[in-house]
Amino acid sequence: MTEPWPERCPLAAPGTAVVVPDGTDEALMPSLLTLSDVYLTGHHAAHKGGVEAGRSVTVIGDGSVGLSAVLTSKQHGTDTIILMGRHEDRTFLGREFGATHIVAERGEEGVAKVLDITGGGGVHVVIEAVGHMPAYEQAYGIVRPGDVISRVGVPQYEEAPVGFTSLFAKNATLTGGPATIRAYIEAALPQVLDGTIAPGRVFDRELPLSEIAEAYRLMDSREALKVLIRP
Repeated sequence: MTEPWPERCPLAAPGTAVVVPDGTDEALMPSLLTLSDVYLTGHHAAHKGGVEAGRSVTVIGDGSVGLSAVLTSKQHGTDTIILMGRHEDRTFLGREFGATHIVAERGEEGVAKVLDITGGGGVHVVIEAVGHMPAYEQAYGIVRPGDVISRVGVPQYEEAPVGFTSLFAKNATLTGGPATIRAYIEAALPQVLDGTIAPGRVFDRELPLSEIAEAYRLMDSREALKVLIRP
């Protein structure tokens, strides 16, 4: 296409816009909003990692995407969901979303704790929802040989080791990447509308659009998990 971007936008609407039913309860709007990003990013991580019943999962990161990955993993039927995070208000929500274990320790101590929980074997799927090198190092420290790291935290590092001390020696798979949100909406939308899931609980603050800078400050300082912006 050669048209300027503003003229092209309406052409994309039929493939990206999703209409909710008339009369949808206003109370569902926060959860519906998460379907545009954070919840379905967590879903994408679980999907790419092959989360299913009988496979253990560790989610690294207690932000809104990490918590969404916990909720999605629960929906996929896994019985062991370890959430690695140290903010108690967030890990409390993680428990309610389905986490069976909380690991506040980081680095080698965190790896040791997860290995202890899993009897020394590690977990089948690690969802890395942070994007920093220490989180990646924890991920390959706890993944079971032959299993999967699903990375949806935008990497803030240029290189990650793949030598004998990490992925290669374990035959581990590294997957993930930007979430294909639109591909999952039709499956998730009915779950929100019928109350099966309530991912909108990740919003713990609400501010008007005029205070959006303050919303970003609150999230950056970890004073808020996720801020809902209204006109």
